[in-house]
Parts: sequence; C-alpha cells; structure tokens
Amino acid sequence: MAQHVATFCGSCNCGCPELYIDHEAPETQRVVLTDDFGQRVQMSADQWQDLVASAKSGELDAVLTAPAT
Repeated sequence: MAQHVATFCGSCNCGCPELYIDHEAPETQRVVLTDDFGQRVQMSADQWQDLVASAKSGELDAVLTAPAT
C-alpha cells in the first residue's frame, strides 16, 4: 500500500493532486503523483529529487509565466 505524503490544495472536495510513496513498486516507479482527474505519474526517487532541486533553485519559477515558444 502506498504511503500518503502530501495533498496539494486540500481546500475543496474536487480531488486535489496528491503525492504518495509506493515502497512495493519497482525503484523506477516509487514516487506517485495523482491529479484531480484520476491520472497518475510514477517516477524514481532520483527523478523526484531532481524535480525538487529545480524547484528549490528557482529554475521552475518562471515556467507558468513564460511566453509560449
């Protein structure tokens, strides 16, 4: 069974995105992100750590506000 880590939003009953760790999954699929539409993305701990490092460094700050190319 996957371990719940975080809910991103939580201020509604719309099925907010959530983060889980599935210790029984293959190493390449242990980190599980679910969205509010029932979809899921699975990644390795190394991939998750790369994403977190990019967020912490500010590398992702302008992604949503950048003009489309």
